[in-house]
Amino acid sequence: MCTILVSGVSGVIGYGILKSLRQSHPNCRLVGATVYERNAGRAFCDVFEKAPMTSDESYLSWLIEVIERWNVSIAIPGIEADVLFWNEHRTSIEGCGAVLLLNNPELIRLCSDKWIFYQRLVECNSPYSIPTGLYFDRILGDFPLLAKPRRGSGGRGVSIIDNMECFERHHEAHKHAMIYQPIIGDANDEYTCSAFFDKNSKLCAFVSMKRTLSLAGFTESAETVELAGIDDALKHLGDVFKPVGPTNFQFRLDKGELKLLEINPRISSATSIRTAFGYNESGMAVDLVLSGIAPCQPEVKHGYAVRYMEDTIFYDSNNI
Repeated sequence: MCTILVSGVSGVIGYGILKSLRQSHPNCRLVGATVYERNAGRAFCDVFEKAPMTSDESYLSWLIEVIERWNVSIAIPGIEADVLFWNEHRTSIEGCGAVLLLNNPELIRLCSDKWIFYQRLVECNSPYSIPTGLYFDRILGDFPLLAKPRRGSGGRGVSIIDNMECFERHHEAHKHAMIYQPIIGDANDEYTCSAFFDKNSKLCAFVSMKRTLSLAGFTESAETVELAGIDDALKHLGDVFKPVGPTNFQFRLDKGELKLLEINPRISSATSIRTAFGYNESGMAVDLVLSGIAPCQPEVKHGYAVRYMEDTIFYDSNNI
């Protein structure tokens, strides 16, 4: 029996991966892990393991022990902290026999710092880059400007800077921990595109969705779309960054042109929505590991999805 470990199953990515794998690989044993004892992911896995915080000094030994005890064949990170930690400790973890579903190590490193990531785009003269600075610069245009933490995700810490006085205060408080960009396009023209690349970074499959974001920073609603120019954009970015496996790209349209907001070198929060429309990237990744065969473009259904709050009930055993 193939056993798959998924981390961070209390979050929308983690339990989205579990739900997707249950559809594509019903005979696999799914081990779910998170720091929270009470979580929705327990409803979608066969085995639950309570994890220490990724930052805890015991985390690596805990992870290796779980992999060995359950004879885990494939491990999939469901939170960004685990992507970064697993990438740093690849050799030790994979020495236990599990294949880690991780992207190109260099891409993970680049995406962990938005300023370094931007510099790579500039080096290759990418037409999809957004002007970016560590301080106010004429290339950024006029106010308002967008301030983003160099490290972080999900829109946390992002703010709008309206004038020079506000900028000076903000920069003094944060120094070079922030980047600054012009506000391009608007939230009505934001797109999430997930692509699958083989071991040679050749584009195998992709799906594009127009989305709206929740206040927590994940996709709240999404509609499948045919996005003009997306094939060329993904192939160009694939050539530049050499992604491997499931990779998520965030774009905005600005004056009819695609501009890259960021790359998430992992499975992202809309994964369960994509699965519902026929694009099961978790299943594709497991198939690639088990068979060595890269996926082909699946037939994607058209429509839209709206997320809503739902209850998952766990009864005490004496009620059964």
